[in-house]
Amino acid sequence: MRIRSQRCLAVAATAILAAGVLSAVTSSAHAEPAPVTVTVNPLAGLADVPSTGRGTNHAIWDSELGSTAVSDLLRKAGVQMLRYPGGSYADIYHWEDHTAPGGYVAPGTDFDTFMAGAKRVGAQPIVIANYGTGTAEEAAEWVRYANVTKRYRVKYWEIGNENYGNGHYGSAWEADDHEDKSPTAYANGVVAYADAMKKVDPGIKIGAVLTTPGAWPDGLVAEGDSATWNDTVLSIAGSKIDFVILHWYPSNDGGSGIAGVLARTNQIEDILHLTRKKIAKHAGARADRIGIAMTEINSGVGTTTQPGALFLADAYPALMAGGVFTVDWWNVHNGIGTVTTVAGQTDYGDWGILSSGGCTEDGTCEPPLNTPFAPYHALTMMSDLTRPGDQLVRAGSDDRLVVAHAARRANGDLAVLLLNEDPDEARTVTLDYVGFTPAAEAPLVSSFTNGASSITRGRNGSATSRTLPPYSLTTLVLRPARRIAGAPGAPVRPAAGEVGDSSATVSWSPSRRGRLPVAGYDVYRQDGAKSVLLGSTKATSLTVTGLEPGTRYTLNVVARDTAGNLSPSSQPLVLETGTPEDSTCAVHLADVNDWGNGYVGSIDITNKGTEPIDGWTLDFSWPRSWQSFGSGWSGTWTAEGSSVSVVNTDYNQTIPPGGSVNTGFVGNYGGPNVLPNLFTLNGTLCTTIP
Repeated sequence: MRIRSQRCLAVAATAILAAGVLSAVTSSAHAEPAPVTVTVNPLAGLADVPSTGRGTNHAIWDSELGSTAVSDLLRKAGVQMLRYPGGSYADIYHWEDHTAPGGYVAPGTDFDTFMAGAKRVGAQPIVIANYGTGTAEEAAEWVRYANVTKRYRVKYWEIGNENYGNGHYGSAWEADDHEDKSPTAYANGVVAYADAMKKVDPGIKIGAVLTTPGAWPDGLVAEGDSATWNDTVLSIAGSKIDFVILHWYPSNDGGSGIAGVLARTNQIEDILHLTRKKIAKHAGARADRIGIAMTEINSGVGTTTQPGALFLADAYPALMAGGVFTVDWWNVHNGIGTVTTVAGQTDYGDWGILSSGGCTEDGTCEPPLNTPFAPYHALTMMSDLTRPGDQLVRAGSDDRLVVAHAARRANGDLAVLLLNEDPDEARTVTLDYVGFTPAAEAPLVSSFTNGASSITRGRNGSATSRTLPPYSLTTLVLRPARRIAGAPGAPVRPAAGEVGDSSATVSWSPSRRGRLPVAGYDVYRQDGAKSVLLGSTKATSLTVTGLEPGTRYTLNVVARDTAGNLSPSSQPLVLETGTPEDSTCAVHLADVNDWGNGYVGSIDITNKGTEPIDGWTLDFSWPRSWQSFGSGWSGTWTAEGSSVSVVNTDYNQTIPPGGSVNTGFVGNYGGPNVLPNLFTLNGTLCTTIP
């Protein structure tokens, strides 16, 4: 994050009234939005909700950091993680004398004050050790003070903040006094910090900074380096770390306006998938022990109004569903920015969840100090959706402007979050449930609407039909029509054995029996918000067939007892099928030069057959909508929509048996760059070589 400091916090005398009011009048010629169907599927289990999931950032330049008023507000919002000492300030901050040379340190923001506030909130701390201008010894002494002297039990420690922003890739905002500013130097530093800090307290968790897939400078290889930041850091420090750190500001990385930023949450699954692939590549069998933390996130648009709230409410459950153990909003206080009007409400351009009470030079002032902004209320509503130990489950909508998330409680209750991202029109929603029948009683409903100053709560309406106001957040908590006593326990997360191009072997441990014995297991694949049964067995493994080559699948296992009662879903297994090994052709695609929103793709085509190939056409498709074709060479290239085709030229027309030809292209991307992995040569599906 580039916006960092707020030098003082002043109480504003007045608040600015909203500059406009949305009209509720609809022209007779205007078509009403079509009814929306939302599907909620408890059989399609995702990750369990962590006890540290809902977080935010604190900063040493915020004089309100230790105030009881702020602690009370954060506790009321259900904040579970607090990050200190504040973004890029971490790399100039020296904890022992509470100084940050070159920056402003507010009174009453020292480490002990922060810890006292975290205790009042009931939140766990996550602390950033100074890599940029500090030393491993200084960090180790901080661990000693925190966990030996004071017995604070600070578990999570980050090594630096955004250390790739030290000028090594051409842009510099992060302090770094090291002569060598390469990812190799940072990775070696992480090893030294981890060794020194864990020598003091072996129970702490150490985090290393990564670049977020699809966000600058991910994919770049700087002069003098042999690999990207992520590949380098993980290859050197992967054995020493316990988690990786991502930051995500979609407005800074290609998001286009409010609608564009809100839509970018559909990239979260790929962001996490590509991050895990990198971890697995370098950590191997130990990859599962390395967690992912999103320690800074903000919409960057409509930051004090409803777009900021909608983005937070979509991103937090999506990230936790993908296994992220903490999501930390930037920031508690940040300061007034450019003042605009968004959907009829005054937006102060402040990236904090609470007002700083400041004013612009022209005299425009924020509401009084600590007045909650819209994202604060969205963070509060996350407590209605997600509680530690709940399991997030699939939910989906057939309208791109209606977003749904859901969580299954341990007692069988179901919480459903519905977001209407249309600023102008309400949506009438029908809710369908898979494997769940809601009770006839009215659900417990929480709602936060555009321009509101608080959340409304109560029991009202139906569990199967709702009208969502424009730009609104609605949470339903539903009881089941019948509680099943003594159902089997959820199977543990299944593991993949042999994975081919059209089949995979899946295994799991036996489920805990309930009142009745376990009779068998059903294996499902997730298809959007639906579940497709792949097979049933009495054993604890199954080979599933009929899969498509080169496709990512998410599978769940559900246990059945002798009366047909179903267990909760297992956590998901994500696997990717391969391509035919016995194909007569093979293709290798390499990203040989990347500049952050585009790359040079080099394709080697190999003839694995026994006869020459005389004339060829290679076809593939872009996996994601944010990818496109730029230009190509060594062939005649055509592209239409997601489909790409290249035909040989005269000089590479023939591929002899065992021989290869090369062609290439420039590809563009505006999100996580998932490379194409399915190629057909003259209509034959080729073996894809990683």
